[in-house]
Amino acid sequence: MSSFALTLVLLSAVSHALWNLLVKGSRDQIAYIWWMFAGALTLMLLLTALLPGALPPVPPRIWLLAAAGAACFALYHLCNGLAYRLGGDLSLVYPLAQTSILWVPLWGVLLLGEHLTPVGIGGILLVALGAFTIQLQRFSRAELRRPLANLRNPAVLAALSAGLIYSVGALCDKLGVGAYPPFPFTLLLVAFMTLFLSLNLLRQGFVRRLGEEWRHNRRRVLLAGPVLMGSFLPFRYGLRLAPMSYAVPVRQASLVIAVVIGVVFLHETCGRIRLLAAGLILAGVICLRFG
Repeated sequence: MSSFALTLVLLSAVSHALWNLLVKGSRDQIAYIWWMFAGALTLMLLLTALLPGALPPVPPRIWLLAAAGAACFALYHLCNGLAYRLGGDLSLVYPLAQTSILWVPLWGVLLLGEHLTPVGIGGILLVALGAFTIQLQRFSRAELRRPLANLRNPAVLAALSAGLIYSVGALCDKLGVGAYPPFPFTLLLVAFMTLFLSLNLLRQGFVRRLGEEWRHNRRRVLLAGPVLMGSFLPFRYGLRLAPMSYAVPVRQASLVIAVVIGVVFLHETCGRIRLLAAGLILAGVICLRFG
């Protein structure tokens, strides 16, 4: 993985952690996420209008890949939400949803012909272990087994489904940016995701919730679009330059950045478990750079 591709993906990871921080601090998370996508779409459409040729003719295959990728990412969030509604704890659901890190290299090797070196495989496993460890409440055998303790648990199945669905979305991403420029492909992806999120507008009272979020949180809303663009665009440019099997795990560095933000800006405590998990993820990223 080249230094330039790594830098792009890490920039995306920083923005990914920042937009999660913005969502956490909003009054109405669902309404705020809609504003976030609507803002990013508006900015990208303005850039497209200002830059001649920024949106080349779109082949039918690209339309399909963008729509399929957007649907996968929307379903990923729905499955995560379902897992929580079914009684799953954060420390149960989040690590299982990160199993996408293990599916993505499989699709890369089997479907895209990517080649993984032993160092690269070690990096992927370190990142996956770090993403799992960061959600543990304590070091114990029971805690380590808990996320997979009952595969028939509906919350467990929903979280595992989220990981699988996200990996399919990442595959659509890679195929899309491999056949079409990253900026217009990202524009199409954001447009489809905004469309899917806008289906919520049909729900009674949702438009009112959008208005209330704008009135009470205007500055944060105006930040949302640029931050989301900073997450989406560099990642897809990096994905065009690097194997999918490496780019997706490297983006998990956002977990480490989120921990730093939590400690520095939110005055959260950072215990031994988070410190160890951050070290595992950073070690994995270094292996992926040289793998």
